[in-house]
Amino acid sequence: MYTWVDASNAVHPDMRSHTGGAISFGGGALNVMSRNQRLNTTSSTEAEVVGTSDYVPKNIWFQMFLEEQRYPIKENVLYQDNQSAIRLERNGRRPCGQASTHFFVKGRIDNGKLRIEYCPTESMFPDFFTKPM
Repeated sequence: MYTWVDASNAVHPDMRSHTGGAISFGGGALNVMSRNQRLNTTSSTEAEVVGTSDYVPKNIWFQMFLEEQRYPIKENVLYQDNQSAIRLERNGRRPCGQASTHFFVKGRIDNGKLRIEYCPTESMFPDFFTKPM
């Protein structure tokens, strides 16, 4: 299962960021999301971390659903284009002011249920979903 999450920082009039995401098994997108974030963020890295914590529950739900249908997930990869956000999510350290709820992704990484990899912005197809209409 492949998941892409991207965010655009402070693109709405109220200075909130916008998150886009997609889940695929290789052919087409199984699930997509495009929505504004529920809180204001101060940087693109923070917007990416918040976006990931907003979208990863969908990934978890799909993984659990498929495993209950006896379809084991051999590979579960999350792609992001912000290397600072990837580092924060892997090591679990949070900057001052960020809620710890945005770092539950580290637990998924530690128990081997999720792997985060870098994806260049040019290849990040959910980047389209980070543009508010």
